[in-house]
Amino acid sequence: MRCAVLLDVHVAASPSPGMGTLEMLRSAGVGPGDEVIVPSYATRGAAEAVRGAGAVPVFADIDAGTYCLDAAAVADAVTPRTAAIVPVPLFGHPVDAAGLRGVGERRSLLVIEHVEDGGAPAEDEGAVARRRNAAYLTARLRGLVTPVVTAGVAHAYREYVVRVPGNGRPDRDAFARTLRARGVRCRVPVQTPVHRMPAFARDVWLAETERAADECLALPVDAAMTRRELHRVVAACNALGGLLEAVA
Repeated sequence: MRCAVLLDVHVAASPSPGMGTLEMLRSAGVGPGDEVIVPSYATRGAAEAVRGAGAVPVFADIDAGTYCLDAAAVADAVTPRTAAIVPVPLFGHPVDAAGLRGVGERRSLLVIEHVEDGGAPAEDEGAVARRRNAAYLTARLRGLVTPVVTAGVAHAYREYVVRVPGNGRPDRDAFARTLRARGVRCRVPVQTPVHRMPAFARDVWLAETERAADECLALPVDAAMTRRELHRVVAACNALGGLLEAVA
């Protein structure tokens, strides 16, 4: 079940706790004629909720480090028709609640955090183990851009997402194929940004969103992974990462 977290509200009707994103939008009076700012580098869930309320999803760019909505990009996307902002926490990194609340306060906008299945709470039984595994990977991986964690934030590492250097998608995809051939599980976390999906296609250029879609790869960081399994991931990645660095 999808759920939503109310970060801030500056409208007459205040949604009740426990509602999903669609219900919160409707409760706050968001509907036809309104625009709602959402990320494109995510699943389509937030955009679907906005459309379900009868409003128009407007896509803003992400922060290059956290992969969550960038507050400055959101502020630039606001128009007189904007009624709400719907950020999405990604890969276990929380959204920029303070920055987005600031935009909401200045523009009198509802701010709702859309959370997909498995996306909340930030703390769970495996979070400590995943952080430990993530720290192991971050300290040893070479030739890859490892995850960025905002100061003072607890990253839950539901996915350990790196960037593969080189020529974007071709090099990332080749890197992934080679890892899989060596027995290392990996996946492209966001294959197609929502604004490029036929159902939500928009003629808009989101530089960081496009770059992330071309470069990012999720490596295994499961709480149950053994040190030997983690070492196997590091060894396979570093062998390839070194080659990529030499070419660059």
